Amino acid sequence: MRKWLIGLLLAVSLVLVGVYLSTDREVRSLLANLPTDRNVLFWSVPQRDAAFRTMDRLPVLARARVVAAGNEVRPLVAGAPLALAMDVEQYMLEQRTAGLVIVQGGKLRLEKYGLDFDAAGRWTSFSVAKSFTSTLVGAAIRDGHIDSVEDRVSEYIPDLRGSAYDEVSIRQLLTMTSGVAWDEDYEDRNSDVARFNEHQAEPGLDVTVSYMRALPRELPAGDKWVYKTGETNLIGVLVSSATGKQLADYLAEKIWRPYGMEQDATWLLGSTGHEISGCCLQAATRDFARFGLFMLGGAKIAGDDVLPEGWLGAATRKQADIGIPGRGYGYQWWTYDDGSYAAQGIFGQGIFIDPSRDLVIASNSNWPRARGVDGQSEQRQAFYRAVQAAVDRESS
Repeated sequence: MRKWLIGLLLAVSLVLVGVYLSTDREVRSLLANLPTDRNVLFWSVPQRDAAFRTMDRLPVLARARVVAAGNEVRPLVAGAPLALAMDVEQYMLEQRTAGLVIVQGGKLRLEKYGLDFDAAGRWTSFSVAKSFTSTLVGAAIRDGHIDSVEDRVSEYIPDLRGSAYDEVSIRQLLTMTSGVAWDEDYEDRNSDVARFNEHQAEPGLDVTVSYMRALPRELPAGDKWVYKTGETNLIGVLVSSATGKQLADYLAEKIWRPYGMEQDATWLLGSTGHEISGCCLQAATRDFARFGLFMLGGAKIAGDDVLPEGWLGAATRKQADIGIPGRGYGYQWWTYDDGSYAAQGIFGQGIFIDPSRDLVIASNSNWPRARGVDGQSEQRQAFYRAVQAAVDRESS
């Protein structure tokens, strides 16, 4: 027993040394106060500053699957700097921005970095990953793996049979209108979004399915929009079940390699080995921007459709009322009444897409709190409007 224990301690030490030697000074600072649990929601700001750039290498998380890039990289050709009527450096300081990339008219109009991050690094996405996951549902329909968004979820995830999800369609998962009870309070350790990260799966079940199938029904399916990260995790399980492929591999096959992403991405895994599809995709800020360009270009690669006819329009327009004038929710995309739409993640991650202005804004940050402080979320919306106004001035 003593030899076994010594061997285990030696192995852990080697892992820590390996991470120490392979990461920058922010990560080395983190290792001095390494989190002892997987619950990122309750890490300190300095821990997150370091960890968000190396989530796939932290021993406490460790498990991730690579989303492989290909040999051909889609260039981001530099254009004239965008003339913004604001102090971008001050905005980035107030947002605690790690990466900001603006592509407009097919040209790279602005690229800046902070928090000692740069173009070579990967930053975590949080719920920006939701929009990637929903796009893979469309790809699976196009490929014939899923028949329709009107199919019941339990047709593809049999372990949900007999639960509240028996009455829920794929469309209702995508629009977060399942009617199943859920609490997404990021600062409450007893909320569903906090507790399901620590859930121990029932034997033989995926950890997300194990947690979600025990939830009670609150309202009839389709009646009300309630934001639920756990349901996006179910969507990822559904896509993998339907396609017979790991989610990271399917993303690489359908988009990451053929579209020409610059770097490999990684996707963190849950305790039972499935990608945490409502979260936790690590990528370069430039590649988040390229995903925006993929959507902006009609979700085509080499002229071929990746998504079924009508999917893009349905996914990126208001399908559910979220109670904010001018805003809505589509298929895991936040929508605006002017036709623009966005992927958003807690702590300040985002991809904003405006088809009418041929515009993509990708940003990665570490806000002090999940939903921001001192109006950081509203400030980001104001920044989007300022960029739109700058584009309009150029064209007037």
